[in-house]
Amino acid sequence: MVVADSELNRKGARFMEPPISPVLFSVFLFLGMLIMLEVGRRLAVRRRSKEVDGERSNLGPVEGAVFALFGLLMAFTFSGAASRFNEKRMLIAEEANTIETAYLRLHLVPAAEPKLQELFRRYLDSRLETYRKLPNMKAASLEMGNSKKIQEQIWTEAVAATRLPSSHPAAGWLLLPALNNMIDITTTRTMALQMHPPRIIHAFLFGLGLICSVLAGYRMATGHYRSWLHILGFTVITVIVVYVVLDIEYPRAGLIRLEAADQVLEDLRDAMK
Repeated sequence: MVVADSELNRKGARFMEPPISPVLFSVFLFLGMLIMLEVGRRLAVRRRSKEVDGERSNLGPVEGAVFALFGLLMAFTFSGAASRFNEKRMLIAEEANTIETAYLRLHLVPAAEPKLQELFRRYLDSRLETYRKLPNMKAASLEMGNSKKIQEQIWTEAVAATRLPSSHPAAGWLLLPALNNMIDITTTRTMALQMHPPRIIHAFLFGLGLICSVLAGYRMATGHYRSWLHILGFTVITVIVVYVVLDIEYPRAGLIRLEAADQVLEDLRDAMK
């Protein structure tokens, strides 16, 4: 039987929140891109008198390759973040199913059923409270420890109940595996919240955004005036996409949350009344 380790949860809690606020990251990226666009424009203005005919047009393939790399990186990071978000939602439904299955099989041990049912209610309340407290990692870790203690009580009581004469002969074969699955899913969900791409990916995304801004500013210097429509369009769209990628990676800490998916656990708790 795999039991969630509260000490591991406390050590891994730091991976449940972003190393830097997505809003702050986006603000820095927005300002940096504006600065780099201006830097690229001024570099182009200084070099304009030194360029020969057709020299700037020869830079097109290089610029296209860099922008293609930037777009590809954004596409992969967005796709990965969305995939992990959906996986976390599916794990909530899976946990609800495992708890409900184990709860229904308590009928196999009628003598201990009322006590175990009360422990199940307390356990589900604790699980819901854990995720309500996020992104307060300290409080959530303490609640995870409480959930583990209730898990141990449920397991101990269930093992003893399956040995009672009044229990169904197949109680040990049906109830205990269901409890084991219920306990295992807590570790799976905790690890899913800690799974993120290496931070170097986000740093590379930031740096490549600045490089593309320099190239875009260099190319836009062909006009006599700055086109704020293109400047703001390029920067704002890029920053919004990057913000969504970062925010969706940490669905317990940002604006994009999993509260709607948690409703399935809330409904199960209501059914236990």
